[in-house]
Amino acid sequence: MNTAEPIRKKKSFLLFDFLYKYGTLITILLLIAVFGTMTDNFLSGTNVINILRSISIVTIIAIGLTVSLTVGGFDLSVGSTASLANALVISMFVWHEHSFGLGIFITIAFCLAVGLINAFLVINFKIQDMLMTLATMFIFQGVALTYTRGATISQNMILPNGDFATGQIPDIFGKLGQVPWIIIIMLVIVVAVHLFLSYTKHGRYMYMIGGNQEAAKLSGIAVSKYRLIAYLVSALFAAIGGIVLGARVMNAEVNAGGPYLMDAVAAAFIGYSVLGAGKPNAFGTFAGAVLIGILSNGLIMLSVPYYAMDIVKGAVLALALAITYYKRKH
Repeated sequence: MNTAEPIRKKKSFLLFDFLYKYGTLITILLLIAVFGTMTDNFLSGTNVINILRSISIVTIIAIGLTVSLTVGGFDLSVGSTASLANALVISMFVWHEHSFGLGIFITIAFCLAVGLINAFLVINFKIQDMLMTLATMFIFQGVALTYTRGATISQNMILPNGDFATGQIPDIFGKLGQVPWIIIIMLVIVVAVHLFLSYTKHGRYMYMIGGNQEAAKLSGIAVSKYRLIAYLVSALFAAIGGIVLGARVMNAEVNAGGPYLMDAVAAAFIGYSVLGAGKPNAFGTFAGAVLIGILSNGLIMLSVPYYAMDIVKGAVLALALAITYYKRKH
């Protein structure tokens, strides 16, 4: 009897298990070492702050997506919701001259309505989450474009009637998009969601629903209620991401939140394997966003063309998905 084969298989499994748990963190450390060696300013304090600032909006949106994933959902409309929030919050100040608090309140209320629509369609029509939110993604993107008439909203812009917009964006609003507040907002959201999902019964219920919806229902868990909450939270964080984006650039570009969808999806799925979690989790999503941020920043510093960035991001996402689904089947 050849005993060498089972031993080799066991060693191979242990190696894969180790890489599954710590591969993302090891990759981050390797990238830091490589980019730190190849460029002069990569490890400077200023550049570290730049990386954290650059991933803040992606992380906030990705955390919302992560919450939808915990219940077995997949909210593809987060990018469009962020675009809508970006357009709404800037228009509240520039077009309607609302105060800081009222402008943000109205924006979040509208975006929560988006989450409510998603939840209603997914839960009541029993259509697969990804397919339904793909449809609503285009709807909300169209709503944002229609609302802005396909134009950038900014201070002193020319209105359709030929007049200039007289509203001003509050100075306090602009601070939300600046260091340190943009980073603080991101870290508070990551920690809050991590604590909620990991240490409360509600978080455990959401994981149970994502693991086996029928078993969760038979256990007495209000499945529909928690799925509704998940989509509301997803829309809320997409709204916050869009608001922070508006504060960072101080205007509302056409479909400004759209490009964040791919990065948010990549961060969330990379996070599945961090420390062997095997499920969507806030800390893992943050680690995934850091990985993407380091890659983007390092490649830019090495003068890699911007149009090649999506190739790298797509490859990282494909690898993360391959590892995640391979682990589930073995």
